[in-house]
Amino acid sequence: MKIRIAGTVNDSIVDGPGLRYAVFTQGCPHHCPGCQNPETHDPNGGREEDTEALIAKMGKNPLLSGLTLSGGDPLEQSAPCLELARAAHRMGLNVWMYTGYTWEALLAENDPDRMALLRETDVLVDGPFVLAQRSLELNYCGSKNQRLIDVPASLREGKIVLWQMPVW
Repeated sequence: MKIRIAGTVNDSIVDGPGLRYAVFTQGCPHHCPGCQNPETHDPNGGREEDTEALIAKMGKNPLLSGLTLSGGDPLEQSAPCLELARAAHRMGLNVWMYTGYTWEALLAENDPDRMALLRETDVLVDGPFVLAQRSLELNYCGSKNQRLIDVPASLREGKIVLWQMPVW
């Protein structure tokens, strides 16, 4: 399946815990002022890749603990991102996803493709980046309005359950 991406990082340590394969999707409708990836906003920018090629690259690194879908906004390309997330889970990796949409908006929209991707996500970093709430002290998000949501627990309990950083 084809996906339009801005790029990938084979060994990210900032897009979630552990060593991660990060895929930066192309296309974002939010256009948040101060966005760290404004080049990803144009849905026609970046380059087209095949998901199988990305899955193969992800599978070559035995040190990975997870896949991170970022952007742009991965929910703008739900079907190919779902394929990547399913492959990551088959490899025993966790899946994190960054989106400018809020949890509440996604549930209210109830789009079948987006909900399928959400169900294949372990942690969702939700909400737009808000420059006035920017903080460099936060773990894995850029502004104080964004939440780290434990998706399986939240779906199971019918309310938002925040992800907790493991204590080592």
